[in-house]
Amino acid sequence: MVPAVDSIRNFYYNYYHFFIPRETMAKHIAIIGGGETGRDIARCASMAGLQVLLYDVNDTILRRTIEIIKEDLQKVVKQGLITSDEVKAAVGRIKPKTELKALGTSEIVIETSHNDIRVKKDLFKKLESTCRLNTILAAHTSTISVNAIASACTLRQKIVGMHFLAPAHSNPIVEIVRGGETSEATLNAVADLAFAMQKKPILVRESPGLIADRMNRIFFHEALHMAQEHIADPGEIDRIVKLGGGFLEGPFNAMDHAGLDTELGISEAIFAESCQNPRYRPQPLLRHLVSLGYYGVRSERGFFPHIRKFKV
Repeated sequence: MVPAVDSIRNFYYNYYHFFIPRETMAKHIAIIGGGETGRDIARCASMAGLQVLLYDVNDTILRRTIEIIKEDLQKVVKQGLITSDEVKAAVGRIKPKTELKALGTSEIVIETSHNDIRVKKDLFKKLESTCRLNTILAAHTSTISVNAIASACTLRQKIVGMHFLAPAHSNPIVEIVRGGETSEATLNAVADLAFAMQKKPILVRESPGLIADRMNRIFFHEALHMAQEHIADPGEIDRIVKLGGGFLEGPFNAMDHAGLDTELGISEAIFAESCQNPRYRPQPLLRHLVSLGYYGVRSERGFFPHIRKFKV
């Protein structure tokens, strides 16, 4: 069973009532990775009033990422939900950084690096030697073991999983994964951060795919089966799922926005970690599209065509 911790009581209290930020809540965070996930998390954090250090080795990516955040927030201004002054203030709270040592004073670091165990272990080892002793290091992953990442570190009580469901700027769910040595204080701190960003944190047991990605495999795989069997094309399947099932978006549009290569990688990881359970077997159609360079929104071509003003 998932350990009964004080944070669970806080989750339910705040979900059903209201949340009062604690005096110890993090005010300065760092995000590693200027891709779509890192960008969306930075957007949420800055809009919540947090100071954000956004790190990437590529300065061009960082500049484009901040331009996309501005562009996306201006669309929200046109909807009358926020003001131009709020956008200016939020963007001003995001500071681009290309040196890892610049993140040293952050209270919480959320990494969204490449989903590779060797990359993440090496990164966390460097972060531990760079950041303060009380800095929390959060891994954004649903398929790599938090314990495996923490094995490269000494202060394992500060290592935690923090998986934002895509799209991270609008999806309210954050899966929080407790490692074998993660402390109660660490769990409470990342839960507080999630609440501050208007998210609903859910404490989950470490497992391949956690909850959301594991459920998505079944949803996406059945849709892919139907497309391969020519029961209907992707557009029709998406339309039927939304109209008849009440879903906000269809499986094919969801895969395009998440990234077909990302979805394939998740499927391969869950398939391997589940001892090759056939219900998680990656679908040939998905593999074929990725082999053609169709990655979805990022490549402007997936199951559907997409046009982006900015490319990252």
